[in-house]
Amino acid sequence: MSKKKLQPKQYLTGAALSTPKPCTWCPGCGDFGIWSAFRAACMQEKWDNKNTALVAGIGCHGHIINFVKITAFEGLHGRALPVASGLKMANHDLNVFVFTGDGDSLSEGGNHFIHAARRNQNLTVILHDNALYALTTGQASPRTPKGQVTKSTPGGNIDDPLHPLRLALSAGATFLAREYSGNVESLKEIIIEANKHEGFSVIQVMQPCVSFNKVYTHRFFQENIYKLPEDYDPTDTFSAYQKTFEWDYKKIPVGILYQEKRKSYEAQLPVISKKTLVKQPVKKKTITSLYKKFI
Repeated sequence: MSKKKLQPKQYLTGAALSTPKPCTWCPGCGDFGIWSAFRAACMQEKWDNKNTALVAGIGCHGHIINFVKITAFEGLHGRALPVASGLKMANHDLNVFVFTGDGDSLSEGGNHFIHAARRNQNLTVILHDNALYALTTGQASPRTPKGQVTKSTPGGNIDDPLHPLRLALSAGATFLAREYSGNVESLKEIIIEANKHEGFSVIQVMQPCVSFNKVYTHRFFQENIYKLPEDYDPTDTFSAYQKTFEWDYKKIPVGILYQEKRKSYEAQLPVISKKTLVKQPVKKKTITSLYKKFI
């Protein structure tokens, strides 16, 4: 009996994902690592225009949709999550990735971030965290450390920074991860795992702004991050919550901090339980009788 030959795993090619747009990020920007990791994940998992959609907010991070040839929508400032939520509910078969910045998601979009986590919507949020408004040349964001001098805080930032994973966990997110953008291979694997997870997945990616943030630099993260140990239990809510406080002591864990199995928002919507909304026929109705009530 002849043995069946194992076929090599087929990958999507980089050329299929390339666009003619020249990259406009500053040399050394942490966004390059996110771009590389996401492209690698797309090639491995065969994410393309047939099965995937991207949504971005406003900021340097938003340019990523110009450099990846996958159908995308750039929302208003802080409004990436509402767009992505509607897109996912219209066609829940799609992989939907949300690219957002620390200012975009935690300031202008803070309310959407909290409620998408609370509902456990089945989205993968890739949060580009450079702790500044970098596109507008370096003003303080909700992630800027207390005391840091920026263009908008020349006397030093007086606000305490928000911690996105702590906020997301408190609000109800079911998958939380963190990685430094320089660890491209690890980030690729985390993006894949986040997308496989059913529910609201948040990946905080520490991506240094080499032009305007002289505190959270590549060297800072290389010297202060550590990989979560193999015996770490990501299902332990209390341990995950504790891990979010280690940043304050320049001890920054990377990897999957938390994962909980719980039904997503979309899985509980009866109207799309059998068929995606986009495949359901649109029934035309007349509202003439309704108008007559007001005449």
